[in-house]
Amino acid sequence: MFLGDFSAQLLRQTRPTRLHLIDPWKQESYHAGDSLVSHRQGQPFGDALHDHVRRRFAAEIERGTVVVHRSPSAEVAGALESLDWVYIDGKHTYQNVKEDLTGYYALVKPGGIIAGDDYAALGHWWGDGVREAVDEFVRSHGCEVTIIDHQFIITKPA
Repeated sequence: MFLGDFSAQLLRQTRPTRLHLIDPWKQESYHAGDSLVSHRQGQPFGDALHDHVRRRFAAEIERGTVVVHRSPSAEVAGALESLDWVYIDGKHTYQNVKEDLTGYYALVKPGGIIAGDDYAALGHWWGDGVREAVDEFVRSHGCEVTIIDHQFIITKPA
């Protein structure tokens, strides 16, 4: 989510009835493979980012077009109903991407889309976790995947 730039683009270009923005805005350190991912800014930085996003989309929140969930994505998935599409850009570890794909796939309507970021962005702290999780998911669910730049687009069979 960070500052909401991509979310603003999604609002302009897709004009959804409702857009759910999901992020815990939690600044934590965790291990991804052999790397330690550290958020040196601390939790006040995460709180400031959350506040910024809420201010940025205040009008849309008031109209009900944008719903902000300050929770991990796996927790929110259980509270949502049918979705046309989902865009995933959370923790890039294999396990987290796999959990997001699995949790949200059940919510996406037949013919709908699950898309996400950093499919082929190798050389970063997350290694090959995104690509491994997406490839495994597509094989096991019989889905089609399209890769555009570093984005993946999975189409759920109709």
